[in-house]
Formats: sequence, C-alpha cells, structure tokens
Amino acid sequence: MQFFRDTATVFAREFTPALREPMVILFNMAQPVLFLFLFGPLLAGTSGFEAAPWQWFVPGILVMMCLFGPMMAGYNLLVELGTGSMERMLVTPLNRSAMLVGRTLREFALLLVQAVLLIALSVPLGFQLHAAGVVAGLALLLVFGVGLGSLSFVLAIAAHPGGELFYAITQLLLFPLLLLSGVLLPMDFGPAWLQVIAQFNPVSHIADAERALFSGQLADPSVPYGIIAAGIIAAAGLWLGTRAMKRGI
Repeated sequence: MQFFRDTATVFAREFTPALREPMVILFNMAQPVLFLFLFGPLLAGTSGFEAAPWQWFVPGILVMMCLFGPMMAGYNLLVELGTGSMERMLVTPLNRSAMLVGRTLREFALLLVQAVLLIALSVPLGFQLHAAGVVAGLALLLVFGVGLGSLSFVLAIAAHPGGELFYAITQLLLFPLLLLSGVLLPMDFGPAWLQVIAQFNPVSHIADAERALFSGQLADPSVPYGIIAAGIIAAAGLWLGTRAMKRGI
C-alpha cells in the first residue's frame, strides 16, 4: 500500500502543473493531428493492408506518441537535477520505484488525453471503435510507457550534469526504433533485409499487438508477443531505474 500511496503522491506532484497549462496538451497534439489528416489519407488509397487503413494507422500513431512522450521524460528529471529539487526528494521516505512510476504515469496521463482526442477525430474518418480492444491497447501502452520512462530517467541520471549524453542517445535511438517499427508504413513494403532487422525491434511487436487489439482481435497471435516485449522493457526499466535511485544521484 505504501508503494501505491507514494506513486499517487509523485503523480500528483508531477501532473498538477500540467493541469494549469492545458494549452500545452493541445500544442502537443499538433504533430499527431498533422500525421492523421495529412499522412493518413495517403494510406487510405494504398492497397496491401490486412486491415482497413485507419484501423492500421491510428494505433501506429499512438505508439509513436508513446515513444516521443515517455522516452523524453528524462528531460524534466535533468532540470530537477540541475536545480537540486531531486536531491530533496531523495531524502524523503518515498519508495524509489514509486518515484519512477509516478513520474511516468504523468506522461501516460497526458498521452491518454491526447489518445482520446485522436480517436474521437479518427472515428468520422472511418476508424471503427472496439471498446474492449481500445482499453486493452491503452493498458499495453501503459506498461510500455512505464518501461520507456524509467529507462529515460536512468539515462538522465547517467547524463547529469551536462545532459549531452541524454540528447545524443535519445535522438540516436528514437528514429531507428520509430522507422523500424512500421508505425507509419507497413514493413512489408520494405526490402527483405529491412524486415529481418525489424523483427528484432520490440516496438515493432508492440505496434502489431496494438493494431490487433484496436481492431477487436484480442486473440491475435501478435498480442502475446507485444505483451512480452512491453513487459521486458517495463521490468528492465524499473529494475535499472530503482537501482539508480537507490544509489543516489
């Protein structure tokens, strides 16, 4: 119970400033909306999709948003490390894992608001809403986001005080993970060697699972692979993050 209380405390601390600036959420929606209305129609006239283009594209955009949000969550930690506020938190009895999860839940809460808006905009375009699949897909993104956010915090701690290492590694990893996951275009359109590399990208399996879930195919074979990939990332992130927090900064 202490873990959940501490998580709620950290989440409230992180999320309250976002409530005071709702325009930030809307501004962060600009890129996904542009992809939805400018890139999505290009796919609508493309053949070769196993599912309807919008059922395929919308989950991919949500995975992309999850990559950009939690993966860059360490930026806020870098700011706190520079001001000394993080050191003051470390002398409190707060659970170290709760510090990681609470901070990452802040990113997921913002993602959830953006996801609801994005899905609402997609329905008139032809996206079919499967409630159970959407809930399961968002839960999978939660697990994935917790792992990504925790790994981002580990990287921020390692990059302190300069921060150059954080920016270099996140930018180096972000775009290969994004492009090799097939969130924008099916990997079937690419050459065989690119498809082989994509099989080793965990984000690719998560994207496939999201598309199956959002189409209402809860028993699709891709779903277990996505769950395993997200679970491994979450477990590794929490373990490494908690270890870094316990060592101190």
